[in-house]
Amino acid sequence: MFTSFTNIGVLEAAPHNSLTMDSFQLSCPLPRSLDTRIYIRVTIQAKSIMIFLTTAAADASAIPPPLGSFVYALPDKFNSIQPLSTPLYTEGPTEELATRMAKLFAKKTQLPVYVANSMSFASAGLGGTVEEEMEAFKKVVVAITGKLQERQEITNGMSGMSINSS
Repeated sequence: MFTSFTNIGVLEAAPHNSLTMDSFQLSCPLPRSLDTRIYIRVTIQAKSIMIFLTTAAADASAIPPPLGSFVYALPDKFNSIQPLSTPLYTEGPTEELATRMAKLFAKKTQLPVYVANSMSFASAGLGGTVEEEMEAFKKVVVAITGKLQERQEITNGMSGMSINSS
């Protein structure tokens, strides 16, 4: 599954206000789609993680995709099983996936996580069924988890992370 991911750049940023920042970008094909890709950008800071997700077709014009949902999640000190989350900006069909993604990574990293999701499944093979969304969710989680595990010193022991334990 990892072979289908194309690393489109790893950016190393200079420290900002004495906090370490690390960013990377990934791209992978949207499941069951011929020409649409998922683009992922992750920024890891000392005290939070930001994840940006979007899709774009190969033949797409220069018009950027519409803004999707933006969700914040953080670990709950009193209930480690269920992180807290709040939508900061909502856009109907993108909110649920952004919330699930933010909660999953908040739980596994024990850091606050921001997720901006502008992914559209309209160009997926069946037009965006639940199965297609779950396949895309799993692909994104596997890709981000792999990169976060490479940066173990930042991620508070994610070595036992699996997408089935969400």
